[in-house]
Amino acid sequence: MTETLASPRRVRVRMTAADRRDQLVTVARSCLAEKGFDGTSIEEIAARAGVSKPVVYEHFAGKEAIYAVVVDREVHALLTAIRRALQTPGAGSRRLLELGTMALLDYIEACPEGFQILMRDTSETGGGSFASILNDVIERVEGLLTPVFAARQIDEKAALLYAQALTGLVAMTAQWWLDNPELTKAEVAGHLVNLAWNGLHHLERDFTVEPGPSVTPE
Repeated sequence: MTETLASPRRVRVRMTAADRRDQLVTVARSCLAEKGFDGTSIEEIAARAGVSKPVVYEHFAGKEAIYAVVVDREVHALLTAIRRALQTPGAGSRRLLELGTMALLDYIEACPEGFQILMRDTSETGGGSFASILNDVIERVEGLLTPVFAARQIDEKAALLYAQALTGLVAMTAQWWLDNPELTKAEVAGHLVNLAWNGLHHLERDFTVEPGPSVTPE
C-alpha cells in the first residue's frame, strides 16, 4: 500500500506590532510618493499591506497620523545627512559646499520617493517640511560665509542673502535633476560647485547696479 504524504502546512508568521507598524509606514510612503496626500487613502494602504482597515487603525489614528510619521522620518534622514556634511572636521569652504551638495543629491538618489513626498508637503498639506530643512541649511551656510565676508571686508549682512541664493541654487537644481537624470550625480554636483564657488571666489567688494528703465503699467 502506497502511503501518501500530506503537503506540509504553510505556517503564517504573525508580525510583531513594531514590524506591522514599519510595514504600514513603508507601504504608505510608496502610496504618498505616487499619489500624494489627497490621492492616498487608508483603504489603499490596507490593501497594499494585505491587511484590513481596522488593522491600520490599530496603529494609526488616521491618514494624517501615518503621513506625519512618514514625513518625520524623511526630514530626519535628509537633515541629518546635510548637517553631518556641513560639520566635516577640517573641510575648507569649497569642500563643505561639495559635501553639502552631494549630501542632498545622495538622498535624492537613494530616496526618490521620500524626496517626492517632501516636495509635495508644502503644496498639498500646508506644511513646510522641506522649507524647514532649507532654513536650517541656510542658517548653517550663513555661519560659514559670515567670517569669509568679514575677512574680505564685504558687508556681513549680505551673508544671509548669499546663503539663501546658494541653498536655493542647489535645491532647485536637485529637484530638476530628479526628473532629468541625464547627468550623473557627480556631474550635477561638479557643475553646481563650479558655478557657486567661482562666483564666491571672485566676489567684488565694491559694485553698483544701475537701475533699468522704469516700467509703467499700461
